[in-house]
Amino acid sequence: MREHYEAQLTTLNTEMIQMGALCEDAISGAIQALLEDDKHLAEKVGSIEMEIDQHERDIERLCMRLLLMQQPVATDLRVVSSALKMISDLERIGDQAFDISDITKHVSFQKYESKVHIKEMANAVIHMVTDSVDSYVKKDAALAKKVAAADDQVDDLFLKVRSELVELVRSNQDMAEGALDLMMIAKYLERIGDHAVNVAEWVIYAITGDHMKLA
Repeated sequence: MREHYEAQLTTLNTEMIQMGALCEDAISGAIQALLEDDKHLAEKVGSIEMEIDQHERDIERLCMRLLLMQQPVATDLRVVSSALKMISDLERIGDQAFDISDITKHVSFQKYESKVHIKEMANAVIHMVTDSVDSYVKKDAALAKKVAAADDQVDDLFLKVRSELVELVRSNQDMAEGALDLMMIAKYLERIGDHAVNVAEWVIYAITGDHMKLA
């Protein structure tokens, strides 16, 4: 019985890794579509978001089987219950990556690229998502705490992007509409960072039993 349970936990880890990887793909795809003005790639992000939703449902069913049929001990109970919380944040990350891709269908970024640090912000956010899921799979509390530290960088970049966009609008009113779209994209990236921190907080809970606020 325990061997079967361990196999299911391994499956859970695999599903979590795959869901996290899809979130990374969705963010990077949305940003690449923006940077390269690639409307076709922006459309593909919608398909990735649907896969993320499917993984959420699959993981939820697996977690419920583990909770209802296997009667996990306290440590395993925290791992499974944390996964249920984490997939909600990962699903929201997929939604917000899709929202970014939806905006990219209507804005051309080329004239803003040298003036706005969107790419740096996106790269920082992707690393946060990767580290938050890795910390769960590796049961690495130190890595989870690093995610919160990285969120400070993302928040600083958001403020920088906002300042850059305000200055652009002041100097050139013709860039105002695109600047508003980019502000929305920056806000979605900031929210993705917040969701990655939420995931890291549940990792800490799974490992220690303490649910602490990291940011």
